[in-house]
Formats: sequence, C-alpha cells, structure tokens
Amino acid sequence: MSSKPGILSDRAIGTLFGTDRLKSEVMLDHDQIQPASLDLRLGGKAIRVRASFMPGRGHTVADKLERLTLHEIDLENGAVLETGCVYIVPLMESLDLPAEISASANPKSSTGRLDIFTRVMVDYAQEFDKVPAGYKGPLYLEISPRTFPIIVRRGSRLSQIRFRVGHALLGESELLDLHRADTLVASDMPNVSGGGIALSIDLKGSGPQGLIGYRGKHHTSVIDVDLKGAHEVLDFWEPLYSRGADELILDPDEFYILVSNEAVHVPPLYAAEMTPYDPLVGEFRVHYAGFFDPGFGHAPAGGSGSRAVLEVRSHEVPFILEHGQVIGRLVYEHMQERPEGLYGTGLGSNYQAQGLKLSKHFKSQA
Repeated sequence: MSSKPGILSDRAIGTLFGTDRLKSEVMLDHDQIQPASLDLRLGGKAIRVRASFMPGRGHTVADKLERLTLHEIDLENGAVLETGCVYIVPLMESLDLPAEISASANPKSSTGRLDIFTRVMVDYAQEFDKVPAGYKGPLYLEISPRTFPIIVRRGSRLSQIRFRVGHALLGESELLDLHRADTLVASDMPNVSGGGIALSIDLKGSGPQGLIGYRGKHHTSVIDVDLKGAHEVLDFWEPLYSRGADELILDPDEFYILVSNEAVHVPPLYAAEMTPYDPLVGEFRVHYAGFFDPGFGHAPAGGSGSRAVLEVRSHEVPFILEHGQVIGRLVYEHMQERPEGLYGTGLGSNYQAQGLKLSKHFKSQA
C-alpha cells in the first residue's frame, strides 16, 4: 500500500479488501467500489433509538445501544423507516485500517436528494463521519428520514466512505493553478476562498417555464431506496418556477432541490467534496452528499457541463435566496493515483452531465 499522501483509488480500495484491511459479511458487489470511494451496505437489522448520540472516547456503539434501544427491526425482507425517527444500522463492512490510513464518510448523492439524514459512526468516536487512522472495528450508520418515509433492506446502500493517507487538500494557490489548467468551475474569475472554490445558486431557471427547483411534499407514500425510476415526481415534489425576480424564499422545515449556477469539473487525478455550509453566510444548510468523484464533469467521461445539485434546508427563519448567491464551497484533494474507472464511465453513474435532477428513484421528466 502506497504511503504517498492522497485519496485511495478504486484499485487501492480493492487491495484493502484483498488484504483483510476492509472486511465484509459477504463479497463486495461488482459496482460497490467507486473511483475514489466505497459504497457501504446496510446489515440485517435496524435499531430504533430514543435519540441520536455520540459514542465518545470511552464507549463502543454497542455500549450505548444497550441503554438507548427502543426496538429492533429485521431488514432481511425490507422494512419501512419512518420520518422523524432515529435508527442505527450495523453495516456489512468493517475495518482494520493500517496506521497511516484514515477515512471519512458521506451520504450517497441519491440519499441526500431524498432528505435522508445519515451519519457513519465508529466505536469511541468523538465525530460523526470520521474514521481515525488505524481504526479496527465495526461501522454503524445512523439514519433519520426527514421528508419521506423509506423502505430499506439488507444490502441497501445509503452512504459511502473515502480513504486517505496524510493531508492531501489543495491550497488556494494550487486551486487557482489547477483551475487555469483544467477549468474546475465554469467561471472566468472563480471565487477561491476558505480553502475551496465557491459555488453560487441558479435561480433564473431552465426550460420554457423557468424551472428552478423542487420542494418536497409532506405526508407522501414510501420511497423504496433500491428501485430506480419507480416513483411519480408529482406524488412527492412540487416544482418551483421562476417568476422573474430571480429569488426564492426558503420556508423553515421545508426541503428543496436546487442547482448550482456553475458547471463543476473534477479532473481524473483529483477528488472533490462540498464542504459543510458556513453559517455566517446564511441561515440554511446546503448539500448532504459531499463527495464528487474523479471524472465528474470531465468531458472525455461524458460529463461536460455537470452542475452540482444542491439539497437545501432553511433553519429557524424564512430566508431569501437570490440568484448568484454563494451557497457552498468545493474543496479538492489529490488522488494517490489515477483511478482505473472514472465517474460516468460505466459504473452506473446516475448524475453525469446533469442539470437540475432529482434522484434516480423518480420517473424521468423528459
């Protein structure tokens, strides 16, 4: 295993599995390893708990579950997880990482677009979605559907994990150099600050009616997370159209799907992540699903013009979003090596060359 700083590629993730540094109850699925990440699969049971919790330095997740479990749900044949409830699911994968490899997790893009709040937990953790270097032990996923009730089952994939050696983040000067060489966002003068490239919101709309986004409906039927193209859009979403003002009022406790003004590009030797939103810029949160794999928006991989789809929630107060307002930052990291596969080249990539697009679970609007 290379000690070069950077994100581990698909080949290196396969090596982790082959050397028992990454273990699973069953063999990995053929498309489970992505260019720079691994999809994580739910195990056979979900544990309903009273509230979310952090294991903390002196405790395993199992220790806390002994005290907080309300009941267990069998996932072998599928089960409904209700909105507003918190569930902990042991994952099929576990880790025995070398001392130099750490990891971080994020919801898959389809998970974020359904407003399913997920976080990976490990034993003795003091942070969610972070796996310390050298960690040995099980992985757990906290799941809390926010807008739609969902059906999940053993093997469903809601989250993904990215492995890294050392510190591989690009600094601001490196980002500007890379942008000049490889055009990271479709902007002549990119806003590079806070260690990343700023993305702004598109509220001018697209198509003849000026579609700017979707707002999630309440009291819907369930969504099966493993079914593609199975659900009617209008049963779950209210389309939002531009009225010429190029703005949108975000109502508290509503969930919105919007899109970035800029097209995004992740060259093959890099991986990107949408960073958590800076609360100093506005009273809302953007983007559950932070990982952008190598090749996203890369023209040779069929991705020219790929926008970032944004999952947006307002906090306590109504908030006016305006066209062109900065809504998040993309940070870039070096890959250890070029992945064997790129996003969009036959890996079941659902969102290459995307504009404003709902998750893969809904029937096409074309």
